[in-house]
Amino acid sequence: MITTTAHPSIDAFAPIEWNRLFPHEREDHAYLRAIERAGLAGFRYLYFAVCEADRLLAVVPAFVTDYRLDTTMQGGVRRAAEVIGKLLPHVLRIPMLSLGSPVTERCRIGFEPDSTPEQQAAWLDAILAYMETVATHEKLGMLAIKDAPLAEPVWQQVCPRHGLRALPGLPGATLDIRWHSIDGYLDSLGASTRKDLRRKRRATQSLRIEWRTNLDGIADDMQRLYRETLARAKFSFEELTPAYFANVLREMPGRAYCVTYSDGARLLAFNLVLRDAECLLDKFLGMDHAATERYNLYHVSWLENVRYCIDEGIGVYESGQGLHREKARLGSTLHANALWYRHRNRLVDRVFARFDNLARVDRLDRQSAAPHG
Repeated sequence: MITTTAHPSIDAFAPIEWNRLFPHEREDHAYLRAIERAGLAGFRYLYFAVCEADRLLAVVPAFVTDYRLDTTMQGGVRRAAEVIGKLLPHVLRIPMLSLGSPVTERCRIGFEPDSTPEQQAAWLDAILAYMETVATHEKLGMLAIKDAPLAEPVWQQVCPRHGLRALPGLPGATLDIRWHSIDGYLDSLGASTRKDLRRKRRATQSLRIEWRTNLDGIADDMQRLYRETLARAKFSFEELTPAYFANVLREMPGRAYCVTYSDGARLLAFNLVLRDAECLLDKFLGMDHAATERYNLYHVSWLENVRYCIDEGIGVYESGQGLHREKARLGSTLHANALWYRHRNRLVDRVFARFDNLARVDRLDRQSAAPHG
């Protein structure tokens, strides 16, 4: 008999069983466990599972939060929404149940490795139906799926059956590492980009770069840089805690690093990355804004990660979401994601459908670019 369940902690699943359904996934059981214990304000976690007897067939993480309708608005519309939010704070907040995680690059469902597309669609159907049951029981107004990859057809096949609509999300970016040196990588780029990066590469001569497995002696400076970077972000769905960074490094020994960039004793930037034998995943870059242009911190970090991949024989550098125009200029391939959503009140949902464009997160990144020195 096949059953669908939801669990409040990933500890309900043995790491070997969870990871069996997610081959080649950097954001695995250990990473999700680190998030769960990080104390991110405003989030509660669920984990949906489809089982036959004691065997897992499909699993996916999920979260519950109060979603602010003005999160992705801009300009005058956002300012008007902020005024409304101050006067009527509950109007702009909708309790939401979403598949995915607030701190993963995309929503992936783990399926039994030998399953057929038909089985996968049936199991996703069961999960989405059970989401409705949970939302009804907990009186949650909105259902969503955060960052579902368009390259996985099961989403497009199943989500419309449950009344979910898709909005474009921010694309992810990957760079295939096929060179034997940084100079080989630079030679593969256009002339102006190559000249620009060679100039910025010289900034590394005055910086001390360390690949660290702990935050000893730098935790306070890291948090300062994180908060400065967060304050300048156009769009932020979650606010990370010091425990998030410490947990990831502790839970993922040999697979998580904090790369630091310092001038003397002054910490200028840090970069949290995850890795395995196949891929380096860039999770978060925090920078001292006053030093960004002088030291070309974004591009110095980019080149350091490419160098590391080359030296370690890692075939893919995954740089995540945001700044997708700049990442394409640097040779990356973009991978489209979608946000699927539906309000459970039909009248409210019809109103949302008429104003879809106001909530498109991809608009926030259209004109953004990395800082240039």
